[in-house]
Amino acid sequence: MTATEPAARDAMATDPSPQPAPGATPPRTPLAARAAAELVGTAALVAIVVGSGIQATLLTDDVALQLLANSTATVFGLGVLIALLGPVSGAHFNPAVSLAEWWTARRGGAGVTGRELAVYVPSQIVGGILGAILADAMFGEPLVKWSTHDRSAGNLLLGEVVATAGLILLIFGLARTDRLRFAPVAVASYIGAAYWFTSSTSFANPAVTIGRAFTDTFAGIAPASVPAFIGMQVIGAAVGLALVAVIFVRGRADAE
Repeated sequence: MTATEPAARDAMATDPSPQPAPGATPPRTPLAARAAAELVGTAALVAIVVGSGIQATLLTDDVALQLLANSTATVFGLGVLIALLGPVSGAHFNPAVSLAEWWTARRGGAGVTGRELAVYVPSQIVGGILGAILADAMFGEPLVKWSTHDRSAGNLLLGEVVATAGLILLIFGLARTDRLRFAPVAVASYIGAAYWFTSSTSFANPAVTIGRAFTDTFAGIAPASVPAFIGMQVIGAAVGLALVAVIFVRGRADAE
């Protein structure tokens, strides 16, 4: 121990600046850095989803094993990305999350501003497209080939409402109870579970959905199916926020 260590500890103890938890948007990070984090994070997420799907189909013809490989890679990859980039941008990687946070901020909660939303969403979409192209490039697939995987069935659309509502409920429930430090594990675990319990395999993300239209591989989605998927994701986000408002009532503990 050096003579400067006690002073350093005292300075940290008296530092009034906020210390964001993983997954929380820090107040002083430049917007350009946050946009870069959202672009890179979303690109990496889509590369993980698409790349692991391609790898799985190369290794086995068993669809269950393919989905297991795809979901497992996504769980680990998403958890790492949230832990790494959460302190920079909040690790949204998802326009539905950003839109829900903006709506919460409009109603007096913490969240991104309209200007920040206008930067986050394009960054996420561009990242999603680049991630799909990168994954295809790594496996020698055509760099841009529209998916032919039709996902327009009504039961799949219902699955997207459920998947997105659950994701928003989880994230904002953690925020309401001051447990965002668990976001890397909790969010990744939820997405891994939702791969299996939802009929749509849980896209739950407009940027990822758009990116996956650019690859005609295991994880792809036909462009014609994209608008309906995104519409259901927006509805799911609204349902998730409604559930947060009902379940995590502000001030309930004080009233009791």
